[in-house]
Amino acid sequence: MTTPFDEDPHKRRSMFAGLRASFFTGLIVIAPVAFTIWLLWSFIGWVDGFVLPFVPSNYHPEQLVNRWLGRTPGSADWIGVNIRGVGVFVFFFFTIFVGWLAKGLLGRSLIRYAEGLLERVPVVRSIYNGVKQIAETIFAQSERSFEKACLIEYPRKGIWAIGFVSTMAKGEIAVKADGDGNELMSIFLPTTPNPTSGFLLFVPKRDVIELDMTVEDAAKLVISAGLVYPNAKDPSKAPVA
Repeated sequence: MTTPFDEDPHKRRSMFAGLRASFFTGLIVIAPVAFTIWLLWSFIGWVDGFVLPFVPSNYHPEQLVNRWLGRTPGSADWIGVNIRGVGVFVFFFFTIFVGWLAKGLLGRSLIRYAEGLLERVPVVRSIYNGVKQIAETIFAQSERSFEKACLIEYPRKGIWAIGFVSTMAKGEIAVKADGDGNELMSIFLPTTPNPTSGFLLFVPKRDVIELDMTVEDAAKLVISAGLVYPNAKDPSKAPVA
């Protein structure tokens, strides 16, 4: 039996449920922003910690500010300055300068000479060549990229997987892989939730269903394990242009 002065337990539960829902909603909003800011802040600090030791101390922000104010090191009015991002700017402009130098005749000659020296050291040669191939694959400016997203039956008939069309198969693979003369397509089959790893498959063109969604939308679908569709309002409809 309850009296008019007793608190309604249903009302109390609904209030807590509302607070919990608001908390999780706020967490969904705050967490990506906070993580992004923390990641950028940590990355900038890491670059500064790596680059600034190579910069002469007289050119550090703290030295420049105090020199401009006419203050000497060790004085009572010395101002401590810690500006994040200076190392990032130094690294950015230094990289541009190295890239500009490498395009010239002198720069190419120096690079060939340095690579010739590294080729004579067994262990260093293997490490350098591996890192160079990775860097060229990731950072080289090229217009070659995945052409379209597609569907293929994998790992067996009746089970569909999202893939990315690389190119049409060429050379010995195109000749020997399919004796019926059917065109083969090079398909990259990504893994979830890390689409940078996966499998290279050579699939007959007739078995590849090209999708209207962009490669970016298909990558989001793979990364999210099927939770994020190109058209969030109605996944059954075509992507919104």
